[in-house]
Formats: sequence, C-alpha cells, structure tokens
Amino acid sequence: MKYMRLGTRPDTFYTGEATRMINSDLPSDLTIRIDNITYLLHKFPLLPKSGLMQQRCSERGETGGFTVDLHDIPGGSDAFELCAKFCYGIKIDLSAHNIVSAICAAKFLLMTESVREGNFISKLEVFFDSCILEGWKDSVVALETTERHSEWSENLGIIRRCIDSVVDKILTPASKVCWTYTYTRPGYAHRKHHKSAPKDWWTEDIADMNIDIFRCIIITLRSTNMLPPQLIGEALHVYACRWLPGVTKSRPDPETSTASQMTKEESVNRIKQLEIIVSLIPEDKGSVSVGFLIRLLSIAKFLGASPVIRTHLIKKCSLQLEEAKIDDLMLPLHESSSDNPIYDIELVEAVLEGFVTQWRKLYSIDEQSLHLIIKVGRLVDSYLQIISTDANMSVQKVMSLAKTLPEFARPEHDKLYKAINIYLNEHPQMSKDDKKRLCSILDCQKLSDEACAHAIRNDKLPLRTVVQILFFEQEKHSGKALSSRERQKIQLQPQRTKPRETTRDSQKILQQSSKADDAIRRSGQGSTSQMLEPESESEQKSREQEVRKTRSYEAMEEERKQEHTNITIQRSKSERRRSGK
Repeated sequence: MKYMRLGTRPDTFYTGEATRMINSDLPSDLTIRIDNITYLLHKFPLLPKSGLMQQRCSERGETGGFTVDLHDIPGGSDAFELCAKFCYGIKIDLSAHNIVSAICAAKFLLMTESVREGNFISKLEVFFDSCILEGWKDSVVALETTERHSEWSENLGIIRRCIDSVVDKILTPASKVCWTYTYTRPGYAHRKHHKSAPKDWWTEDIADMNIDIFRCIIITLRSTNMLPPQLIGEALHVYACRWLPGVTKSRPDPETSTASQMTKEESVNRIKQLEIIVSLIPEDKGSVSVGFLIRLLSIAKFLGASPVIRTHLIKKCSLQLEEAKIDDLMLPLHESSSDNPIYDIELVEAVLEGFVTQWRKLYSIDEQSLHLIIKVGRLVDSYLQIISTDANMSVQKVMSLAKTLPEFARPEHDKLYKAINIYLNEHPQMSKDDKKRLCSILDCQKLSDEACAHAIRNDKLPLRTVVQILFFEQEKHSGKALSSRERQKIQLQPQRTKPRETTRDSQKILQQSSKADDAIRRSGQGSTSQMLEPESESEQKSREQEVRKTRSYEAMEEERKQEHTNITIQRSKSERRRSGK
C-alpha cells in the first residue's frame, strides 16, 4: 500500500476532553466547532490556504477572534485535522484509507490553487492519480471509503475514477496478474507461489463493497463483453455468500434464523441486495449453478421478497433443474431447528412445476428431451425417499410432488416404490385410506421383478396393491410362457415348401439329412420320447443355417432359369424381325 507524508513539524495538537488546540505561545484567535469537538486555532496559517475561511472572515468583518461552525464538512473532525495540520506544516501520512476524506474536506474548505499555489488539493490529486489508482489494493480500499461520504465522492467523480481503475485491473489477463494482489480464500497460502493467479482472483475483494458500488462494477464489466458469463456469476455467488444469510449450504446463523429477528433496516437492506444480485445474473444458461439459484429462491421466501423476484427465480431454476443434485434440493425451512429440519417441499414443487411447464413449451417429445425429463424424474424420486423419513411430512405433500411429473417421466417405478415403502415404515400409524391414496400413485406394471418380489412380501402395503402386483406378475409370466411355447412349436413344425428343382448342393444336403435319420432309426437308440424332445440350441442354429443355405441355392437357381428364358425370348423376337425384313 502506498503512503505520502507531508509537512515536517512534529504533531503539536493537544487534546483535552472535547477541546483540541495547538501547543503554542500565541493565543488562539479562531475557534472551529465540528459536532461535539472544539478546535482552538489561529488565523494566520489557515486563512491563506482556505478560501472558505477567507469568505467567513470577510462576511463578519471582525478583526479579533471569531467562531466558525463546520458541522457539515465531509469526513468530519478527522478530515478537518488533516487539512489543519497541512496548513500548520505538521507531519501527516496519507494513504488509501484517508485520501478520499482528505480530498472531500479540502474541496469543502476551498484549498485550491487559485487560493494558494501548491495548495492541498493539488498535492492530493497528484498522489491519488499516480499512486492510489495505480494499485489494485489501494483502488479497492479507496473505493470502499467513499461510502462514508458518498454524495461528495459522487459529485467530485472519485467513485467513477475508482471504479474505472478497478475494472481496468479486473480485465487484466490472469497470467499478468501479480500475486501481491489480495486473495483471501482458503488455500491462498498454497497458491500464491503459482506463476499466475486464478481467473476469479478479484471476486473476494469486491465482495466487501457496498451493493450500489458492487452493481456499478458488475454493470461496467458486463458492458465490456470481455469476461465470460460464468465469471460474472462467480462474482455474484461470492457476494451473496458474504452478505445474504443461508446462501451457503450450511445452516444460517441462529441469531438471524427468522426474518422477525432481523431489524427492519437489516431486512430492507438484505432484500435490496437480493434483488440487485438477481437482476445482475447473466441470461446465459449455466452462468450460475442451479443450486445457487435454488438457495436464492429460498432466501427470497425467507426475507419476504416481492412475488416478481420469486417468479423470476423459479423460472431460472426450472430452466436448469436437470443439472441439480440431490443436495441442492435439501433446503430446510429457516424456522426449523438444526436437530429436526423440516424440508421446504413447497419450494421444490414450485420449481418442478415450472420445469414441466418450460419443458412442454421448449421441447418436443423426442429421445433427447425424454432423457432430460427422465433425469429429473429420478432426481425427484430420490428427493421423495429422503423427505419420506420426515415424521411430520403429510401424505398430501408427498403425493402432490410425485404427481407433478407426467407419466412418461418415470419409465420404471422402483425408486418411487422405495420412497413409498420408506414413508410407510416411518409412519406406522397411517390410516388404511391414506395408505391406499399413497399407493395409488404407483404403477405396478412398471416395477422390476425384484421390486415385485419385495412388494408381494411387504405387509405394510394395502391388500389391493398386492393383488394388483400379483395379477400383473401372473399376466406377465403367462405371456412369457405362451410366447416360449409358440416359438418351440414353430421350431418343431416341418418346413412346408412347394416342390422345386434343387441344385446339386441342396440335393446333397437333403440326402445327408435323410441318411442321418435312417441311421438314427436303425440304431434304435432314439426312443419316441427322445425324438419328441425339442432340439438343443446348437442343433436349432445348425438346422436354420442349412435351411437358409438351401433356400439361397433355390433362389439362385430360379433367377438363373428366369434369366435364361428372357434371353431366349429376346433372341426369337430379333430373328423374326430379320426374317420379316
């Protein structure tokens, strides 16, 4: 961090309670009052360098001592002391922490070049431009201090100059960023020796900014179109984790676990921060993670944000729901305890409804879009399995969430059956009607053999559901047995074909087959029962190959004869034409 020292005299300011004075033999002839502090000073060092003090003295026309109230000076008493010490030639140290307040106070006191050459403002401006704005840390610190006197900083253009400096350094290629810049995330000690900084090296530093300044930085960065949307999204994520309760996956602070425990001012500030963060999210899909969007939606509900913000977040979440993981959906209500969390199933259901609506609008039913909704279906069924362990979870909520997905989103119901089974085990006092209603969402025809076998022995299921599973199982197995017998019957039936002229190769195959049959009869080893048994798989394949080969020979012979006949007919026609001529 850069420093500038002005003046050579030692500090002779003396403080006694709320009165401050210069240790001097000369009596004070100028009294300055700022808030509750009184300064006993002298005219001769201040008036030649302060245009404001000259105006006040000329207005009064007094030759003796007089009092001036400067309660509205930007930066307060600390900033005034810097200006007063400069006038007295007392040593002062200027840095990024006090340069902004010194500039604002000097402007207020009119310490310009027109009043005195080499005045305070000119020296401050040179240091500010050549040193403060040239460094990353100094620019960031100076920008943070503008919040204390934002109106003066805005009018003097200090905020805009600091923002331009910060943005210019953010746009510097990461390979050229020096590690003297700040980077406060865990693991910094291991990374600082690397040759280049990570692309998001700047996000932590600007996360400490006021939300209005942060917005100006992000808007300026987006206007350049030089950063990828994911990097902008990362900056928004870091800022939200810094200021909004519950953005991280850990439980929020117990002291602010409910909105009622926040002051009205804190609640208003948090809502403002949330709304600005949401408005700054790039439109590009994937610029922020769906988990981050869902947590923002949870915070919006917790803080009581406007319905417009909630609807906007639901839409953004629904467009990326297929990217979500099960942990992203496990958001407990802020009012619930950490020991027995109550999961916000209504929030998940709202996002799921938005996803289904968007899916129907944007996609046609093809293989790719079906894969998308099936993936979400698996995610929802896994979520149902977890929330089913909640003893306070009602049947209506479970059924409502399960029915939000269309039927084709679940090609198989094993995961859904597992969720129902968990719910039945965790809620043993359920009524028969509730059990029937819960099991009505299950399609028994979409259960695997393992799930069916488990369900048949599950005494928690209603008898009606078990009967349905048994019926479909019997129907399925009978269909399999019937199709198996039909295949065997077709294989045992002799090939009935029209008598055709066979080629020599086909005749040899038939003769070999008949000789083999005669040999079996003469041997006497093949009993009637053995002969009626179906052929083995290898024998069936061999026989099918022989038949195919025979048919191919016959087809080739037929084509050859047909071609020979056509050629003969054409020759006879050509001979008739010649004889006619």
